[in-house]
Amino acid sequence: MTSIHLTTFIKAPVERVFDLCRNTTLYKKALEGRSETISASAAGILASAGDTITISAKHFGKTRIITSRVIEMNIPEKFVEEQIKGDLKSFRHEHHFKPVENGTLVIDLLELEEPRDVVGSVLGKLFIKKYFESLLNKRNALVKLYAETEKWRAVMG
Repeated sequence: MTSIHLTTFIKAPVERVFDLCRNTTLYKKALEGRSETISASAAGILASAGDTITISAKHFGKTRIITSRVIEMNIPEKFVEEQIKGDLKSFRHEHHFKPVENGTLVIDLLELEEPRDVVGSVLGKLFIKKYFESLLNKRNALVKLYAETEKWRAVMG
């Protein structure tokens, strides 16, 4: 099992940061330039409880897919995604949001297990933590950029 714990400070109100972190348009922007695509079942641009999110990526010679469902939503404190099908043995991502005096702390807690197949399992043990840390850091940097400027208005419709 691989565990990742990231904390990011964003100088913006917790409600704005929370909504940007569940904004599917912004998530798609975070994947630009990478070999991944994302689709979501959300009725609007904000993922809600019960919605599914599917990420598809080509790694280790195979297209890898993770479909997760938002299983918990406590606005604006927390939301949780868990894999319901896909290539990983397990995947759980808790997003926590703590208002502080001059902004918001975003705390990402991610627990996952490498892919089920032999090649994915071996290579996943070597690369999976760095890969997901990079993806989360890119997404958080983008959320920070949008939340701390007027750019957030363009993706919140």
